[in-house]
Amino acid sequence: MLNRLLAIAHKEFLHIRRDERSLVIIFLLPLIMMVLYGYAITFDIKEIRIAVIDQDCSPSSRQLIASLSAGRLFRIVCRPEGVGQVEKLLRTGRAHAALVIPRGYQRALHTQPSAPVQVLIDGANANTGTIVLNYLRMLLTSRSMENVPQAAMPFEVRTVVLYNPEQRSMVFVVPGLVAVLIMMICALLTSIAVARERETGTMEQILVSAVHPFEVIVGKVLPYVLVALLDATSVVVFSVFLFGIPFRGNAFLLLGLSVVFVYASLSLGVLISSRAATQRAALMGAVMATLLPSILLSGFIFPIRSMPRLLQFITYLVPARYYLRIIRGIMLKGVGFSYVWQDAAYLFVFGTVLLLVSVRRFRTRLEE
Repeated sequence: MLNRLLAIAHKEFLHIRRDERSLVIIFLLPLIMMVLYGYAITFDIKEIRIAVIDQDCSPSSRQLIASLSAGRLFRIVCRPEGVGQVEKLLRTGRAHAALVIPRGYQRALHTQPSAPVQVLIDGANANTGTIVLNYLRMLLTSRSMENVPQAAMPFEVRTVVLYNPEQRSMVFVVPGLVAVLIMMICALLTSIAVARERETGTMEQILVSAVHPFEVIVGKVLPYVLVALLDATSVVVFSVFLFGIPFRGNAFLLLGLSVVFVYASLSLGVLISSRAATQRAALMGAVMATLLPSILLSGFIFPIRSMPRLLQFITYLVPARYYLRIIRGIMLKGVGFSYVWQDAAYLFVFGTVLLLVSVRRFRTRLEE
């Protein structure tokens, strides 16, 4: 059995080595996608365009406006005369927000407990609108404390941000991108393994040999496990050195658990291949089964707890959901095996079930 299995694996390895298209998909495509998506997917706002209406025209109002333009975060793009022009600026996207300083601002600042100002936010993009509002609140609160230095806060807050002190969204996105790319590439590689034999007419040579379906499936998966691990290692190293993603955990632990994730992803590709009649159908099935689910339903971008209950149940069928917790936990937080063993166990069970189903499907095709 071992010799037959190794013979199938050797045949598949030779096919990979001689297929230039497969080599490009394996080694170049993940790196290209990592560079493109790593820079493109970001939640950071580097410049908030803001319009300012100063109806008070006092030294205090000018100080408040100067504090807006002091840093690099805010850029004053317009000084409209009236509130009516603000709506046009927000509708056309020329401004994210508008600050209106009413008449009497300076007098109220010195005679009343608080001086009102109005903030208008473009809420079409709720995420961006919330971030802009929070930044403006921080700035206005800071200005309020400067104007009333004798006021004491009822408590003192000392904030410490762990694991991502600079709060760069890239630190959160790139490890998730690694999981998405590995899953997609693994499924693509093996999705055409059986379909290619069937389409090129070489399946008959395998059928007439004394090879069990289990040996055919496992023999075809083995070379891709090694290739996918090499691919995953290069992607992780690339993310650390190019994007500066911290790696606080055990590299060998991540490598070992990546084997389990690669196993589950390859098994998914083999299952698709066992049912697809052509390579094109297999590739389309692999893309549909991996790309969108791993991006939308794995917690890569959107929190799973915020999804409807039905979608939360569906996310249990997405392998990237579990590997995301593994790679983010090990790379960013330095967690150990006790934190991620349940995710690894699920991936192993998931891969084994898919592999057994693939063997069963392959046997059915032989009987037909």
